[in-house]
Amino acid sequence: MTIADRWLLPDGMDEVLPPQASRMEELRRALLDLYHCWGYDQVMPPPAEFLDSLLTGTGTDLDLQTFKLTDQLTGRMMGATADVTPQVARMDAHSLRREGPVRLCYCTSVMRASADQYQGGRSPVQVGVELFGHAGLEADGEIIHLALESLIAAGAGEMHLALGHIGIYRSLVEAAALDGDQERALFAALALKSPTQIAREVERSVTDPALADMLIALGELHGDADVLGRARAAFAGAPATVTAALDDLDALQRGVRARFDVSLYFDLAELRGYQYHTGMMFAAYVPGFGYALAKGGRYDDTGRAFGRARPATGFSMDLKQLATLASATPRSGAILAPADADDTLRDVVTALRRQGERVIQALPGQRTGLVDHGCDRQLELIDGRWQPTTLTQETSA
Repeated sequence: MTIADRWLLPDGMDEVLPPQASRMEELRRALLDLYHCWGYDQVMPPPAEFLDSLLTGTGTDLDLQTFKLTDQLTGRMMGATADVTPQVARMDAHSLRREGPVRLCYCTSVMRASADQYQGGRSPVQVGVELFGHAGLEADGEIIHLALESLIAAGAGEMHLALGHIGIYRSLVEAAALDGDQERALFAALALKSPTQIAREVERSVTDPALADMLIALGELHGDADVLGRARAAFAGAPATVTAALDDLDALQRGVRARFDVSLYFDLAELRGYQYHTGMMFAAYVPGFGYALAKGGRYDDTGRAFGRARPATGFSMDLKQLATLASATPRSGAILAPADADDTLRDVVTALRRQGERVIQALPGQRTGLVDHGCDRQLELIDGRWQPTTLTQETSA
C-alpha cells in the first residue's frame, strides 16, 4: 500500500465525522432516555463471543455475516457481534434469569462480514429493545408503538408500517405436510412473489385442494387493511392458528391507528427472518429511504439453547441511518479564551464549563481564531474582569 492509499478504509467500513457524530450521540441519548421511560434497562453486550453461544438459537442465521477469529487464550473460535439480539437473549436466559416480563435495551456497534444489499455498511450502530417473558399481544403492541415513537424522536414525520405474521405460512405448510425440499421450493417461490412459480410448486407438492388454494392465495395477500378481510375469506377452512394470527394483526393495526398517523401495509407472505420469527413481524419506513429504518417481530422460545426458553419480541435500528432523518439540534456557539496563564481567567473558564458552556482555550502561537473554531464569543479583560463578549464583524475580520 502506498502512502497515498493509507487513508483508505475497508469496503463497507465508514467513519463518522462532525457534525453527524454529535447528532448520533444526541439521538442515542434521546432514545435510551425514551426506553428508560418505558421501563427498559440498558445492557452492554461484549464485542465478541464464542461461536457456540453467538450462533445459537436466534443467531443461527448470522453465520455468513459473522467475522470469525481464534481466541489466543483457549484456542476456541470466536465471532465478532453481527447482531445484538442473540446476545441480549442469552443475557435474559442465562445472566439475568429474572422472572416475569423483562425489558432490555441497547446501543452498540456491530460488525458484519458483508454489507446489507439494501442498507449498505458493515459497521452499523445497532440500537433496539427486547421484551422477554410475555407471549401476549400486549407485548407485541408495546414493541410496535415504541418503534414508531423512536422514529418520531429521530425526526420522522410521515411513517409507513408494514405488518405480517409468519405463523400463517408455518401453519399452512404444517397442515400440508410438506417435506424439506418441497417447503424450500415453495418458500423460494413465495419470496419472489411469483404467482406462476407459486402455483407450479403448490401443484407439485400439495395434494389437498383446499390447502393448495390457500397457499396460492397467500402469495396475493398484500396491500392495505382490506387484505385482512380477503384473508379471512381465503382461509375460511384453515387451521385455527391462522384465524388467531389474523385476529392478532387486526388488533395490532387498530391499536396503531388509535395512537399514530401512519400508513399501514400488510404482507401475509412476508418470510423475512423465517428461521427465527414465530409470530407477528413489522417494518417501519419513512419517505426518502428505500429500506426499513426499524424492523422487528416476535421470536418465541429464545433462550432454549441456554436452558431457559422464553417468549420474546423486539425491534432494532441502525443509529447511523436514523441520525440522517433530521439535522442536529442547533447548538449555541463556543467561547474562545485567550492563551493566558492568568489564574483568574482559569477560574472563569472552569466556571463557564461547569455551566455547560463550550470554552476553547487558545494555545500559544496558534494562528486560527474565533470563526475557525466555531466560536461566537470571546473572553476579554474588561475593567479588571474576564467577560464573554459577542463576536462582531470587526472581531471576525
